[in-house]
Amino acid sequence: MTGTPLQLFNSLTRQLETFEPVHPGEARLYSCGPTVYNYPHIGNMRAYVFADVLGRTLSWKGYALTHVVNITDVGHLTDDADAGEDKLEKAAAERAQSIWDIAKHYTEAYWADVKALNIRGPMKAGKPDPAHWSIATDYVPQMIEFAKSIADKHCYELDSGLYFDVSTVADYGRLARAKTEDGEGRIEAVEGKRNAADFAIWRKTPPGETRQMEWDSPWGRGAPGWHLECSVMGEALLGFPFDIHTGGIDHREIHHPNEIAQNQARCCTNGLDDPLASGARIWMHNNFLVERSGKMSKSAGEFLRLPLLVEKGYHPLAYRLMCLQAHYRSELEFSWDGLGAALTRLKRMVLAAERFADADEGGDPRHPRLAPFLDRFDAAMSDDLNTPLALTAFEEALAAKKIDPAARRAAIAEMDSVLGLGLLDLTRADLRLRPKDAELDEDDVEDALERRRDAREARDFSRSDAIREELAAKGVEVMDGDPLGWEWKL
Repeated sequence: MTGTPLQLFNSLTRQLETFEPVHPGEARLYSCGPTVYNYPHIGNMRAYVFADVLGRTLSWKGYALTHVVNITDVGHLTDDADAGEDKLEKAAAERAQSIWDIAKHYTEAYWADVKALNIRGPMKAGKPDPAHWSIATDYVPQMIEFAKSIADKHCYELDSGLYFDVSTVADYGRLARAKTEDGEGRIEAVEGKRNAADFAIWRKTPPGETRQMEWDSPWGRGAPGWHLECSVMGEALLGFPFDIHTGGIDHREIHHPNEIAQNQARCCTNGLDDPLASGARIWMHNNFLVERSGKMSKSAGEFLRLPLLVEKGYHPLAYRLMCLQAHYRSELEFSWDGLGAALTRLKRMVLAAERFADADEGGDPRHPRLAPFLDRFDAAMSDDLNTPLALTAFEEALAAKKIDPAARRAAIAEMDSVLGLGLLDLTRADLRLRPKDAELDEDDVEDALERRRDAREARDFSRSDAIREELAAKGVEVMDGDPLGWEWKL
């Protein structure tokens, strides 16, 4: 493929590795998607921005990309281990709604956030689709067959369900660097388990209970375990082994080690000295978004969602840019000031791009004066997706002077195909969002500003000041001499 060789950090080996596709010319990528029992918070969405940038980079490098993102609508318990209630069943009971309606509602909310953040995918039936958005309940028959294929050698049955014996595969927990013999980690005790880290493949419906989502199986009526779903959909849609598996860093401790153990059992492989034995050549994890007030937890009730940012006047792509400003393996602290700074940075980019947004398409992005920016951008993205450094090269290309507009437009479009900001399609008007609680609409503000300009031209400064104070009382800050040229903000 073209450019600098792509180096990615493999969580399994804890080192940078050159991307070498399992299937020449292809890139097969699986990303753990949402459990659709509630709205996604902005911390959840950081994982999908990261996965989108990874997919965009692979496409830019010339690989034919297949990207699978799963939608979990069954089997995910409230503590992520083997105790508690199914998250969807609990949400349906609390809201007195059908579990299918709950899943549909929150899936659509997730897709709306995906679209707002420019997470790539063509539109199919009104929802974005990067290749496959796989719904867990569509694959239950395959889950049962998968479990049957590994049950004799790797599983045992208890009254509560079918459990995977982690002692039957070598190197269990290597991904998390876990010590499994003492049950270390977020593992709940289940009576009869052979090992503390053993996990449910199939959960039987308790006697006397009925679930909204349950199926017949050789181990009784019930539902699949959360970990089983990703193994099954990864194999069904990408084949074992595939190239890259992504998820949040929280998945590195339990969910992904359990998924790897299932993959080992399914493929009759043992130790993990060869990463391909895990089912994927490379495992990648993004770090947390940290919010100091505690409003990142769904258990707190009200939490930070993308629509809340929009209600306060921040464009969703300001949040995408905020994510890009930090390396995906670093913690990212959220603050309203930080988001405001990202919005200002995005505005500056839009102002710079306006100068050549209407230039002819088809220019040469490798113009002699642009090639160095593209080379630095490529080097940054090839160094484990170093988006902060790539943004610097991008902005320097935006600011470059006396270069053919068509060539500069082509270079910016090429780099933005990786960053996903949609810069050439953004306008000032797009970025000036009206907060939900604003008393004036944009037409009112512009009318008042026009009257103020007339007053200033007539040197009626008392009238000018009065209009300024009138706007300030209604939450509009007039910014005389604003270097961005925005003139006012809510």
